[in-house]
Amino acid sequence: MTDVADRSGDQTRRVDRFDQRRAQLAMSALVTLSELGYARTSLREIAQNSEFSHGVLHYYFRNKVELITYCVKQYKTECVARYDRIVETAQTAEELKLAFSTAMVATLREDARLHRLWYDLRNQSLFEKVFRADVLAIDETLEGMIWRIVARYAELLGKPLALTPSTTYALFDGLFQQGLLKYLAGREDAAKCLQESVEQVLARIFTT
Repeated sequence: MTDVADRSGDQTRRVDRFDQRRAQLAMSALVTLSELGYARTSLREIAQNSEFSHGVLHYYFRNKVELITYCVKQYKTECVARYDRIVETAQTAEELKLAFSTAMVATLREDARLHRLWYDLRNQSLFEKVFRADVLAIDETLEGMIWRIVARYAELLGKPLALTPSTTYALFDGLFQQGLLKYLAGREDAAKCLQESVEQVLARIFTT
């Protein structure tokens, strides 16, 4: 019985170490992927721009597809946690609105290249079937994140929402993608326009 438990414990530790190593490699790969995008990046090129060899990368990830989807999932998981903290901590509708719009602007400025990688992956899924299941799963996660924000906002205001979760997500995602394009193009008003648009939409998603 003890031998079985020991083997099980050893296997669990090996799995944990493998997962930790994959996460470490993905963080390193994100730098190159977010800079060059999917089409212009290979595992070999990622290895050349990191401390890891091509062989190591290939051991933990079968190909570029698996690596890029893992990277984007990992980053978007962190995003979801960040916005969920707003839901948990905001005490008033005004506080939540400001925290949400400010967070959108902050991530636009700080993580523009990472968001560009996400939109690159989503666009690739229109052409390459291999990406579609993962992209749809990430999209559903982000839709849930946005819905928790607006549902909490509606609860704090005591007003019923007029839109479905998918429509609400499409609105905010569209605003963010538009803001990202302006920001990457060097538009000085990109962040301000995004914040104002987010707050305007929040004010108009209720039934009259």
